[in-house]
Amino acid sequence: MLNWLTRKPKTLGQRGEDAAAALLRQTGYRVLARNLRNRFGEIDLVAETPDGKAIVIVEVKAGSSDRVPPEVHVNRAKQKKLAALAAQLVRRHKLRGRPIRFDVVAVVFHEGEPPTLRHHRGAFESPW
Repeated sequence: MLNWLTRKPKTLGQRGEDAAAALLRQTGYRVLARNLRNRFGEIDLVAETPDGKAIVIVEVKAGSSDRVPPEVHVNRAKQKKLAALAAQLVRRHKLRGRPIRFDVVAVVFHEGEPPTLRHHRGAFESPW
């Protein structure tokens, strides 16, 4: 049994993913998977659009300041990695024929205040 005193506090990234998943659910998305890992990397969230037509690969970026918005860290290299992970997901789970969209959710935590969330739909296009 895990004693509550020995649990590690959630990291900023984990808290960001929790907030992003809650935002998606509140806006009608169905969260299908979290922290989907393979040897090439990780997809933070996989969701289905409210209309059920598209699969959304969601990259979550969390920070504690808006001086440098967290979403700017989704650079071209990260986009290529996410596209490759998505291609593998499509093959493995036989999702061919379903539109795939790439979103970014930025979460900024402010001391003593609720976090600020920004959902960038269609943040980037896949190179494939």
